[in-house]
Amino acid sequence: MASELTHFNPAGEAYMVDVGAKQITRRIASAEGTIQMQPETLQRILAGEHRKGDVLGIARIAGIMGAKKTADLIPLCHPLALTRIEIELTPLAEENSVRCQAVVETHDRTGVEMEALTAVQIALLTIYDMCKAVDRGMTIDKVRLLEKTGGKSGHWRRETPP
Repeated sequence: MASELTHFNPAGEAYMVDVGAKQITRRIASAEGTIQMQPETLQRILAGEHRKGDVLGIARIAGIMGAKKTADLIPLCHPLALTRIEIELTPLAEENSVRCQAVVETHDRTGVEMEALTAVQIALLTIYDMCKAVDRGMTIDKVRLLEKTGGKSGHWRRETPP
């Protein structure tokens, strides 16, 4: 684990980390999260009965857009040229939920963990937005980084089971 926070200078002021001297490497991150809902809400999504359209298709596009806009949303993130964004939305009928997993890749000087986490959050928030008229009690939960590769710190994988 890192011994210090990197986004503060010696005076304790927030600043954007200088990554100019870092090596350009292939960097990949994956993250996941779920949104739980009423069984009827999930059935409407799966049956395509939502009047706003294809909920999961729109959420997938929103997740991609969210990953691309991460530097606009998180103040100290570097803008990155992303080379791959994959969003997988899996309905889990036994849990009345949808699981979102995002994989984001770049060849750059800093990692894409925040982009993967943002993609998951935005995709799940889009599901909430599209379905809130019929189910305001939905819960977004367990948003977390699963794995990251590349860069000086190397490979990291979550060891705890989902």
